[in-house]
Amino acid sequence: MKRFKYLSLTLLFAILAMSGMTQSEVEKMYFSKDVSRTVAFGYLLQFPANYDAGNSEGYPLLLFLHGSGERGTNLDLVKKHGPPKVAEEIDLPFIIVSPQCPEGTWWDVDDLKVLVDEMVAAYPIDTTRLYLTGLSMGGFGTWEMLMKYPDLFAAAIPVCGGAYAARARLIRHIPIWAFHGLQDDVVPIENSQRVVDALKSLDGDINFTIYPEAGHDAWTETYNNPEIYTWLLKHSKNKR
Repeated sequence: MKRFKYLSLTLLFAILAMSGMTQSEVEKMYFSKDVSRTVAFGYLLQFPANYDAGNSEGYPLLLFLHGSGERGTNLDLVKKHGPPKVAEEIDLPFIIVSPQCPEGTWWDVDDLKVLVDEMVAAYPIDTTRLYLTGLSMGGFGTWEMLMKYPDLFAAAIPVCGGAYAARARLIRHIPIWAFHGLQDDVVPIENSQRVVDALKSLDGDINFTIYPEAGHDAWTETYNNPEIYTWLLKHSKNKR
């Protein structure tokens, strides 16, 4: 069997040689094509109590990314946690946009960038005060969007998410306050800890709050804390 294999390979090489082809020949090609796609999802939009469409100074925008359990087409699910829930109980000084991720998919940060651009074009928004936050799947989405668009947001709050620590250098200039439960068995705290440690090693503008007794639900205490909203508003892209 081995001899037959060797003879077959010899015959193949002989055929290639007679045809002018060799096994090592590789054609180097370049492909370029313009493509278009439709970006579509539902979202909740909430305004502060003093909202004035003619406000020339503009309002801060807060983009909220929900977790995997709130995906689908029922927008009421988006109000289950986070700023859209809090804003129904107390006045928050932001225009809050809370998109809903379609069922069976993950946050697409390029799609989210399109939404942010649409909000800026349609409403009086102060583009120096764009803020980002998200929980669980939305926490991962928050880190990812910061790294894909590092010059877009003035500050961010990722909750029980995570990111590739090797990319931390891209966002070392962004004020970030991360939160995670020490007992989280859904998204282990190491997911946040790795990128937080990487940012600290780069002298990044990073705060990290760990809830010693909390599991995966690190978001209820976080979003019910008025200090996080005050902290966000301290930051702008022109003043840090």
